[in-house]
Amino acid sequence: MRTRTSIAAILLLPVSALAAPGTIPLPSSLLSPGPIAGPSGALQLALLLSVISLLPAIVLSCTCFARFIIALSFLKAGLATQGAPPTQILVGLALFLTAFVMAPVATQVHQGAIAPYMAGKLDESGALEAATPPIRTFLLKRTRQADLALFYDASRTVRPANSNEVPLRIAVPAYMLSELRTSYEIGLVILLPFLVIDLVIATVLSSLGLMMLPPSTVALPVKLLVFIAADGWHLIMNSLLLGVNG
Repeated sequence: MRTRTSIAAILLLPVSALAAPGTIPLPSSLLSPGPIAGPSGALQLALLLSVISLLPAIVLSCTCFARFIIALSFLKAGLATQGAPPTQILVGLALFLTAFVMAPVATQVHQGAIAPYMAGKLDESGALEAATPPIRTFLLKRTRQADLALFYDASRTVRPANSNEVPLRIAVPAYMLSELRTSYEIGLVILLPFLVIDLVIATVLSSLGLMMLPPSTVALPVKLLVFIAADGWHLIMNSLLLGVNG
């Protein structure tokens, strides 16, 4: 009985300590939250959380990530290698290529909008207005006029006199449509050499009477040999980067 009483007392020690005020000192950050408790700090925190939650959508819609990952997916399909390279590797490569290409735009946005806003020189609307021009320039440089006209006609909006008046609500979807078309054109160019190799291998096997031998079994090492001999990774990365920056 005495043992049970001792165990109960030990278990109740944290509860009694919490119930007694002043026995456990609370951190000063909880007692006096500091500058984040003000309206500006709370608003900045809310904006930061909003940007973080929208970051995947921003990366997919306002960068060249879609072009890179679709082109690399076509490359994997053309090589007909089921698990090499893994999808995670392709996504990581596309992300770092995107970061490399978008670094100048991110620097302009930081210098013109984010840094002045964090320093208190701009409010939210001013920061958004300051961040729009470099993003819009990047998007419109890679957007077809036909895609812009499509969304202007669909929204029944008067077309602007110059590119500086194009709103992001039209520039972003038009850019995404142009990027999808461009990425599929790149994918077609990537697939054509592998298709030729498949046709040649199938024709050779048929002429030799090896009808029971699957052409894919012979075509895979041939395609890998040609791809490595031509330094395919370097050629594709060079073409993708020149296409984006060109």
